[in-house]
Formats: sequence, structure tokens, C-alpha cells
Amino acid sequence: MVSRSYTNLLDLASGNFPAMGQPRERKQLPRVMTVPGVISELDDDAASDVPSSVVQDRMIIVANQLPVKAKRRPDNKGWSFSWDDDSLLLHLKDGLPEEMEVLYVGSLRADVDLSEQDDVSQVLLDRFNCVPAFLPPDILSKFYHGFCKQHLWPLFHYMLPFSGNHGGRFDRSLWEAYVAANRIFSHKVIEVINPEEDYVWIHDYHLMVLPTFLRRRFNALRMGFFLHCPFPSSEIYRTLPVREEILRALLNSDLIGFHTFDYARHFLSCCSRMLGLEYQSKRGYIGMEYYGRTVGIKIMPVGIHMGQIESVLKLADKEWRVGELKQQFEGKTVLLGVDDMDIFKGVNLKLLAMEQLLKQHQKWRGRAVLVQITNPARGRGRDLEELQAEIQESCRRINETFGRPGYEPVVFIDRPVSLSEKAAYFTIAECVVVAAVRDGMNLTPYEYVVCRQGVSGLESSAESSGPKKSMLVVSEFIGCSPSLSGAIRVNPWNIEATAEAMNEAISIADSEKQLRHEKHYRYVSTHDVAYWSRSFYQDMERTCKDHFIRRCWGIGLSFGFRVVALDPNFKKLNIDHIESAYIKSKKRAILLDYDGTVMPQTSINKTPSSEVISMINTLCSDVKNTVFVVSGRGRDSLGKWLAPCQKLGIASEHGYFMRWSADDDWENCGQSSDFGWIQIAEPVMKLYTEATDGSSIETKESALVWHHRDADPGFGAAQAKEMLDHLESVLANEPVAVKSGQFIVEVKPQGISKGSVVEKIFTSMAESGRQADFVLCIGDDRSDEDMFESIDNAIASGILNSSKSVFACTVGQKPSKAKYYLDDTADVINMLETLAEASDPSPSAGNSP
Repeated sequence: MVSRSYTNLLDLASGNFPAMGQPRERKQLPRVMTVPGVISELDDDAASDVPSSVVQDRMIIVANQLPVKAKRRPDNKGWSFSWDDDSLLLHLKDGLPEEMEVLYVGSLRADVDLSEQDDVSQVLLDRFNCVPAFLPPDILSKFYHGFCKQHLWPLFHYMLPFSGNHGGRFDRSLWEAYVAANRIFSHKVIEVINPEEDYVWIHDYHLMVLPTFLRRRFNALRMGFFLHCPFPSSEIYRTLPVREEILRALLNSDLIGFHTFDYARHFLSCCSRMLGLEYQSKRGYIGMEYYGRTVGIKIMPVGIHMGQIESVLKLADKEWRVGELKQQFEGKTVLLGVDDMDIFKGVNLKLLAMEQLLKQHQKWRGRAVLVQITNPARGRGRDLEELQAEIQESCRRINETFGRPGYEPVVFIDRPVSLSEKAAYFTIAECVVVAAVRDGMNLTPYEYVVCRQGVSGLESSAESSGPKKSMLVVSEFIGCSPSLSGAIRVNPWNIEATAEAMNEAISIADSEKQLRHEKHYRYVSTHDVAYWSRSFYQDMERTCKDHFIRRCWGIGLSFGFRVVALDPNFKKLNIDHIESAYIKSKKRAILLDYDGTVMPQTSINKTPSSEVISMINTLCSDVKNTVFVVSGRGRDSLGKWLAPCQKLGIASEHGYFMRWSADDDWENCGQSSDFGWIQIAEPVMKLYTEATDGSSIETKESALVWHHRDADPGFGAAQAKEMLDHLESVLANEPVAVKSGQFIVEVKPQGISKGSVVEKIFTSMAESGRQADFVLCIGDDRSDEDMFESIDNAIASGILNSSKSVFACTVGQKPSKAKYYLDDTADVINMLETLAEASDPSPSAGNSP
């Protein structure tokens, strides 16, 4: 069913929501774990009346399909269920701690009648620890066959809908069904979760917005996501109309996993280009700061289940099948392909390569056989129908051209093949060929290598009495390719090169086949599915270790929702509290940033309003106050904008120039007046500016700043890093500091920062017998963190008394060295106006050094 809260969310997300099902009365699934808080706060279909509690950690694995097979009983009365032994979700348990309970949430590959759903749910929970999510037929069709298979699957495999007949245009109703399905999955997770004890591990592209639903309900939930298909480059992904919604939803996870670095790199590039986020690598771990949370990026290809493959090899059914296949292909060299019937698997390209092999190398006619096993299609559509017809035609043509009595060059098997029969084909094949044009991982080469190794003591193992050998020809566009360094990698679109690779694979010396096999088997046997899941779980533990000691709260609507995670001591500045401290104090220091603090960042006209000028003048007129604006702006601009504030102190260019009031001269606070370094730095910056479209140079009196905000994000960042190294090298002997910031590289004199201004003000006040007993310091960006740090240093050194009222405040809810925050400039002005009203103006007041 669709809850009312889903309707509200979808209205925000898309603006229109068609009815997708009617509410119904049903018995609630018993809650396995308790949820802290008031149960009535949950949606109606997430409530429960049977609480219980377990204190140990538990893993909730959420995927589109449960690892369970469902069959109608022969008498058509009820259902029989069994584990799906081929399911990755079942195998990954081997890598989790033995004592950890595992619960599965997902859908069934069966159409269960509405009247049976509660009974089926109870049986699956009791016997299999599974919680089924039943999707209404209209949502299921649009969700899976619609958005997943018509939009996400093609796009993530680099297929763009260039026309309505090729891939189909974006359909908003399919996206709404995708959101609705994810919402239903979230309800099922909420029914059974204990957010303080459980981990949640979400799998694959079907559930990419599920993290937002769960994070909205449980801010500190420990949650990971693993994508089992490719993630496309930003140039492809950015064509998706809901690109930002999906990225932000994924970033509500704590850990996001990918099979290869390429996939992770593409995701990071999308976050950089579309959301302006940057990542860092620390001690081998990649992390991305997102509103105070560090979202981990995990790169780890999945492996196979060694025990399952070896068990299959021991099956008696498999043993006679191997003998039968050896007899069938006696005297032949077998190349094997095992693929899904999918437009991205490159089956027809492989057939064309086989055809080219037989044309170019006549010695293989009558000897080389390509056995192509094709699993039944999981999708549907005209593209798939055309592909099937093309494959059938290629098989017919090749067999008619090169076949003879007793020899069929292509054996095409398009029926379901059991794992044991597939293992038998692996055992007798000299080479496996994978020609997919795009595939997330593809474990076929791994399975082949293990089958060729065989099992000790098994008479029918491949060449059980001699050295083991195998050869692989794999597409460079599949996820397992980087880990198979002994394989022959090919571009499957290059038919001739693929044919030559196939020829090389079956012609190469046995000793070389043996060495390559040993290398592959060593990797596959040690990097199995348990290794993969253990590594992912350990990274989840590491990423989430601080969850319950940090203050978290959600902000934003719809898919703009995100959780801000901050230090537990970080809190909003209470105006009544600061006003009380202000009134009681005798010597006050008030330090204000300009842009983003008293003046909105988005404002084009930076001249302050008459109300702001009046407020500042009132504060300055109180004899107890020392008021400063500390900015990176030039002194001419600040002097002009703040000219009416005669008693206001100003520090410009981060403190290089400073004056205590309009009546005082500007002080040069730099340690050196030698600007000869500009003649060195400026030509370097000009060089990079000419080479980087969208970049520019800002020349200040004391500094040079290179801006690349309007450049290509990737190229601009790379150029900034290169320029930083270049400038540090050529200015090594100059009295300057080279620093990078948000979209800038700045060269300025050493010892100049907003922190040095604060230190100078506090020292001057203390030396004149006016040690501050009230400090208010407000700023919004990275340079203002120097002020907050300087306040801590002043307390440590005794310039400030730690028992006095100190209010270091940042603008916006974000990680900061400040202990307080205000939401925006409006909050800042409101607070300052309150302090101005509490001031005692005196004509003799004003700043004095």
C-alpha cells in the first residue's frame, strides 16, 4: 500500500502523483526489534504491537529479491519455499561474524495473492529470517520493467535514449513508481529494525533511493550500499533527469561500494560536477565530506563461493555429464561462452569473432567449437527480440558455412542450464570467452578457473592427474577484467582483434596456460565472496564508529533531505543566553566577518543597509565594546562600504591591513614589505589562466588569488593542484605562504591570517588593562576557522580567561572549530540587533589600541 507520507514526499519530489493502489486493512507483521520513541510516530503500515529486544548487532540485507525460491504446491493449496543456493545474498553470510544474525528484506519471484500475503510473511520470517515486500502489480511493472530496465539499466550500461523507439524517453510516472517501490521496502525495514543495534546493507540499482527513506526515519542508522552494475561516466549519468535526487539519496548511506575504481571514479566525478563535493583519500580510504558526515567509498570486486563450486564438482550427476561431454567433443578444442540473453553481453560479437577465427585460421576448421550457453532473458523489449533473431541467424550462417558431418562449429544452448551442468562444460573447455560490451562484474571467468582446478580426489576433474591449465579471453569493459591479469583482454567491438585473441588463447603453449591458471586460481580462491563481504562489513564498522557520539539531525525536503552530523558540544547560539552574558560583562570584543555573515553571500550589492549601519554604530558607541570587521576584502572596498561607521575597527585582506577606527591610519601588519615575489608568482598564474578556460586572477594589495570556480571541475581542480606544487617550488625561498581553498589558490605574505588579527586585538586589549571578559566572534567560511582557533589559543595562553563568556559562532550548520552556530545572516543580524538594544551608547566610546 502507499502511505500518506509517501504522497507528501512524492508531491515534493515530482509535483504530480497518480493513484497507485488503495489502502487496505491487514494484520501487521510482528516487530522483531523495538524502535526507540513513540510507535505512533511511524506510518500506519509500519506499526507493530509485538515488541521484543535483542542486544547484539544484526545485519539487515535489503535487495530487490529475497534469496528464497517459492513454488506453488502441486495441490495449489499454499506454497513451498527453499533457499536459492545460487544467491549472492545467501553466500555473503560467510564473511560476517558467526554470532551475527542476518535478516533479509526483499521481494519474492512469485505472484502471491493478497489473501495469502500475511501467512507467507509469517512463514518466511519464522523459517528463513526473511521479510517479503509485496509490490502492487501496477507499481511492480513500472518499477522493475519500467524505470529499472528501461531507464537505469540501459543508462548505466552507456545506452542513451536517442529516440522514442530506441530506449524510450524519460517517463515521470515510472520514476514515481520507483520511488513508491523503494518506500514500500523502507516500510518493511522499519517494521523489523532496531536502529541502535542493526546494520543495514542495501544492494544494487533497484533501491538507490531507499537510503533517504531510512535516513529520514533514523538519523544515526548504520547503513551501507553496494552497486553491482557499472556506474557510468558523468557525461552519461548527467543526462538522467533525476540525477541529483539519486546522488543525494546514495549519499545518505555511510558506505557506498563499487566493483572497480572506474565505477567509483565516475560516481565521485558526478558528485563533484553536480553537487560540488570533493573527496579525500586518507591512509588508503576514500571519503567524501557531506554535511559533517564522512561518506566512505569502497572499491572491492565481489568473488564466488568456493564451497558451492567445489560441492557442485563432486555431484555424481556432474561426473557422468563430464564423461558424456568429453566423448561428445573428443578431438575438438572447446571455447565456451556463458552469458545472459542481454543486449550488453556481446554474444553476437563473440559469434562474429568465431566466424572470423575460422576464416583466418583454417587449421581450426573441424577442430574448434564454440559452445555458447545463453541464460533466459530477464528483461523484455524490441531490442532484445532483434538481438535474439540476429544471434540465431549468425549461428545458422556459421554452421552452414563451416559445418560438416560430425562437426558443428557453434553449439548454441538457449535453455536453463543447472550449475552442475555448467560446471561440466567449464571442466572440458580449453578457453572461456567473455565479450560483454559492458558488465558490472561477471563471475563466469572465476567459476571457470575453479572448475578447471578441480577438486582433489575427484576422478572426473579436468586433467586430474596432470598440471591444471586454463585460458581466458575477456572484454576490457567488464568489472572482473582488472583482477585477471593473466587473461587476454580485448575490445569486443574489434572483431578481428577478438578473433586473434581467441586463436592465441587456444594456440599458446601448455606451460604458459598453466602459469596463467595458477595466477588466476591463487587470486580467485583467496578473494571469494566471504572475503568481499567481510571487507565491506569491516569498513562499515570503521565508517560508523562515531555515529552514536555525534549529534545528528535531518534537514531538507524530499530528496534534498540529508543528515547533518556535528560534535555533541556544537549547538545553536541562544540569543537570551548571549544577551545575559553581554549585559553582565565590562570589556567586550566583537569580531565579525563581512561576506556571508553581516552581508549575504548571494547579494550583488555589498553595501550594507542603513539598518545594519545603525546597528554597528550603536555597538561601537558602547564604551565597553571593541568592534571589528575582519574580512578578506580589500581596504578600499571595506572603507567605502563602512565609511559611516567612524568608530568601527576594520582588518582587510585577512589582516594585512588594519585600523582601529576611521580616525586612525591603516597599519601594515605584514612582516615584510618586499613584494618582489609577485614578479615570480604572477607569470605562473597567467600561464595556468591561459590554459584553463573559466579561471581568473584577482590582484590584491598584499596577495594574488587564482580562481577556478567557473572552470571545468575536474580540470580546474587538477590545474589548481599542479599550480600549488609549481608555486611552492618557485617561491620556496620567498617570505610567502601558498594555500589552496575552495576553488582558489592564494599567495600571500607569511604570518597573515584572520587568526593573527584576533591575537593582535586580544593582546592589545590585555596590555592596556582591558582584558576581554566577553568575546563574540562570527564567521562563515574556512578563513574564519583561523579566528576560532586563535580564540582557543588565547585561552590556553592566558590572554583570555577560560571562565569568561566566549562565543565562537559559525554561520550555517556545518563542521567547525566554533562551538555555536546561527542558521544564516538574518539570524546574525537579529542577534546583533538584540545586543545593540542592550548596549549603553556613550559619546566617548570607541575602539582604542
